[in-house]
Amino acid sequence: MRTSRRAFLGALAAAGAVVATAPTAVAAPVTRAGGNARLANLDHLRFLLGEVPLTPSTAHTTYRIDAEPVALAPWTYADADGGSFRRVGGGAFDPATGYYGQGAFNADDIARAAVVFLRDWHASGDVRSRGHAYENLRALAYLQTVDGPNTGRVVLWQQFDGSLNPSAEPVELPDPSDSAESYWLARTVWALGEGYAAFSGEDDGFAAFLSERLHLALDALDEESLSRYGQFVTSDGVDLPAWLIGGGADATAEAVLGLAATQAAMPDDRVGSALERYAEGIAAMGTATAGWPFGAVLPWTGSLGFWHAWGGAAPEALARAGETLGRDDLIDVAITDAGTFTPLVLACGGPNNAWAPLPAEAQIAYGAHGRVAAALAAADADGGPGLRELAGLAAGWFFGANTAGTAVYDPATGVTFDGVETDGRINRNSGAESTIHGQLTMLALDTRPDVAALARSITSLHAFEGLSAVDAETARFSAGCTVVTPSGGAWMGEGNLSGGAYLQVPAGEWVEFDLDAEQAALAYPIVWRTDAEAGTARWSVVGGAALGVTANGGTGAAGLTEVPGSLVPQGLDDVVPAGVVTVRCESDGDLRLDALLLRPLVTTAHYATTGTDAVLYVNAGDRVTLTPALAGGTARAYTGSGRQRGQMRAGRQVRVVEGGFTISR
Repeated sequence: MRTSRRAFLGALAAAGAVVATAPTAVAAPVTRAGGNARLANLDHLRFLLGEVPLTPSTAHTTYRIDAEPVALAPWTYADADGGSFRRVGGGAFDPATGYYGQGAFNADDIARAAVVFLRDWHASGDVRSRGHAYENLRALAYLQTVDGPNTGRVVLWQQFDGSLNPSAEPVELPDPSDSAESYWLARTVWALGEGYAAFSGEDDGFAAFLSERLHLALDALDEESLSRYGQFVTSDGVDLPAWLIGGGADATAEAVLGLAATQAAMPDDRVGSALERYAEGIAAMGTATAGWPFGAVLPWTGSLGFWHAWGGAAPEALARAGETLGRDDLIDVAITDAGTFTPLVLACGGPNNAWAPLPAEAQIAYGAHGRVAAALAAADADGGPGLRELAGLAAGWFFGANTAGTAVYDPATGVTFDGVETDGRINRNSGAESTIHGQLTMLALDTRPDVAALARSITSLHAFEGLSAVDAETARFSAGCTVVTPSGGAWMGEGNLSGGAYLQVPAGEWVEFDLDAEQAALAYPIVWRTDAEAGTARWSVVGGAALGVTANGGTGAAGLTEVPGSLVPQGLDDVVPAGVVTVRCESDGDLRLDALLLRPLVTTAHYATTGTDAVLYVNAGDRVTLTPALAGGTARAYTGSGRQRGQMRAGRQVRVVEGGFTISR
C-alpha cells in the first residue's frame, strides 16, 4: 500500500484489474550460521519484482542503459487470491492499453525496496539481494529527470512497459510529479544515499554514479526547501521551519536517512550541510511531553493537530543524524519521541495511522515499523535499555500484538498483510509498502536477538487502557448551546471532529461531563479554536477544585494552514479525580467544543505471551506512582529516556517513575 499524506487526506480510487498472477513463494525461514532462523525473508518482495524496459531519452536514462536496457522494480500492490497473490498497479485499469490510471511501479516503493535489498545484502551476504538492490537503484535512477527545468526531481509513476506517467489519475501533487520536490524525491535521496554507502569500495563505478545522482537531487532541493533554510512559516500563529521537504518532517526524515548513510561512509561538505539543516528542521517540529501530542515530532507544517504514523521515520532520522554529526540536541528530540510518545501509542492499542487529534484509522506496517525503528535508533544513540524493550513490544504488532490478535507477518513466506482495520479485520492483501516495512523491521530484529525474542513471544494484545474522549454533544448542556454538524463531514481541514460534530457554547452557557473513572486523569479539552480572540472557558469539578482555563480562540493568522483556527487539545492545570465526578465548563465567549480528552495517570498495555504475560505501564504524572499489577513476572522501571530506575517483582503493585514507564514480564 503506497501511502502519502495527500493519499490519506483525499479519497483515492480503488486499484484496477489484475495483470499478473503467481503464488507467493513458500519456503522455510532462511537460517544464519549456527542454525538460528532469520526473521527476514525476502521471498514475497522478490515475487513482487517485475521487469521494466528502459528506453533512454534526453531527460531519462540510467546506469549502463545501453548494455542493460531492462531493470527490476516492485509492483505496487498484491491482492490476496486464495493461497496466492495477484500483482496489481495503482488506479483504474484500462484493458485496451494495459495501463493503470497511476501505473504499475512507483518511485516510492522502488526506493524503499532498494533499501531493503541493500540492508539484507550487507546483513546476510545474499548475492541475490545485491543484484536486486542494483536493479532497483537503476530503475529508480531512470525515474529521475536529468535534463530540463525539472532536473534532479523524480517522476512518480511508471507503466508496465516502462513508459512514464508524470500526471497520474487520481492526481498526486505536485502534478506533473517531477515539477517540485516530493515524498518520492526524498525517498530517492534515501535509497541513493544508502546505495552509495553500500557499493563504495565494492563497485566504485556504480557508487560514483549513485553519488552523482544524489548530488543532482541536492541541486533540485537547493532550489526549493534548502534555499529557505533559516526561514519560518506561520501555522495558526506558530512559527515552524520553512525548509522541510514538501512542508513535512515526514518526507524530510526519509531523505535524512540517506544523507546520514552517505556522510557516515564518506564525509562530504555538501551532504553534511544538507543533513544538518534538514535535521534541524525536523527537530524544530518536536513537541513537549506535557501536552498533545506528548513528545512526538509533528509530521507536517500544515496542521498543529495532526500526527500520522507514516511520519514515524522522524525520530529514527534524528538519532542517526545526531550520531553522524555529533549533535546531542538532535538525539534528545529523538529520545523524547521514542521514549515518551511510543509508550502511549502502545497503551492506545498500537500504531493507529493517524492522531487527528484522537487516535484513529487502521494500523499498518509502515506505522509499526516506525515505532520499532525509532526506539532502536534512539537506544543506539544515547537512550537507555528500556527503549530496546519498548521496541520489542512495538514489534510484537507483527506477531499478534494488534487489535486483531493475529500475526500479520509470516517468516516462512515474507508476507506482511496490508493492515488491521479499526474493527479488527485484517486486510490480507500484501503490497509493496507493507512488505517493505515488514522486512525493514525484521532486518532490524535479526541484528538484535533479545528484542526479536521479546517480539516473537507476544501472541496477542490482551487489553489496553489509553486515551479516551467524551464528545461534547453527548454531555449535558444549557439551553443556549447548539450541536453543529458541519456539512463537509468530520474533517475540518486540519483534523477530525470527534463524532463529526461540535457543541457551540455562547457566552454565559455551560456544559457538564459526568465521569466515572477508576483512577485520576489528565484532561485535555478539544476546542476548535478561532483565529480571533473569543474569550475563555473555565473548567472545574462540580463541588470540587478548579481545573484550569482554555482559550476559545486567539490562534492568530492561519498562515499556510487550510482553515483559520486549530483543533488541538489544550491541557488543564489540575487532574480530574477518580470516582464519580462531574466536570463543568463555563464559557465567557464563543466556544466551539469538540470533546473532553482524558489520559489516566497510568495507562497500560497487557500482552499475552508464550511465557509470563508482559505488561507496559506508562506514568503521565509528575511523581512516582504505585499502580495495581496486571500480571506477575519481573518489573523494570525506566525513565522516559529508557534508563533503568529499579527492578521488582510484579506482586500486588508495580512502581512507575514520573514521566516514565515500567515493563513487567
